[in-house]
Amino acid sequence: MTNDHRFFGRVAFVTGAASGIGAATVSRLLAEGAKVAAFDLHAPTTEGVVALSGDVSASADVEAAVTRATAELGPIDILVCSAGVSGNSLRTKDVSDEEWSRVMAINTDGVFWCNRAVTAGMVERGYGRIVNVASIAGKEGNPMAAAYSASKAAVIALTKAVGKDLARTGVSVNCVAPAVIETAMLGDMSQEHVDYMVEKIPMGRMGKAEEVAALICWLASEECSFSTGATYDISGGRAVY
Repeated sequence: MTNDHRFFGRVAFVTGAASGIGAATVSRLLAEGAKVAAFDLHAPTTEGVVALSGDVSASADVEAAVTRATAELGPIDILVCSAGVSGNSLRTKDVSDEEWSRVMAINTDGVFWCNRAVTAGMVERGYGRIVNVASIAGKEGNPMAAAYSASKAAVIALTKAVGKDLARTGVSVNCVAPAVIETAMLGDMSQEHVDYMVEKIPMGRMGKAEEVAALICWLASEECSFSTGATYDISGGRAVY
């Protein structure tokens, strides 16, 4: 169920938009009236969007994409940071310098570059909604996922800081912390890793990208007017406070 016209007149910029949670969020934003810039390493093929290619871990790519999206669609009202990687399923002793840096660069640096790129304009206009995609792993930590867990904990802390920084500007900044969601990103994980995550969920199943997109879109709407710096769990009962 969608809310027709909820985002009429709004411009959204979504990273990780080619698949998974990002793609589901793009579809819902479009269905509810938003104009959408869809950013990914390989430009998304979704009809009706401004498709942008680039690497979120490169601040220059992010700045260029935001500039182009603004030129083609208008000032950005909504940012959804969904781009991310799970990292390889490794015991801590086996995580290389390169693997640690790769995961942190995409999952943490990329979120910061995007938040930084849009906030000045949002503050100037007195309105904005930023939703960062974290993970339950950032709250609880998962075995075989030191880099991923640390990167998502950083996203949660970043959201708290930026949310408080902008609390009196009309710009809200929140994040979502999903448990394991059925997306292509699972292909990077071992079956042992996936099984561990599913076993921790009282509902006994993975979440769906569309379920996360529904929560993201509420946080990205005008209805979400008295929450900032917060983490919203969507975990099938794994996190209950």
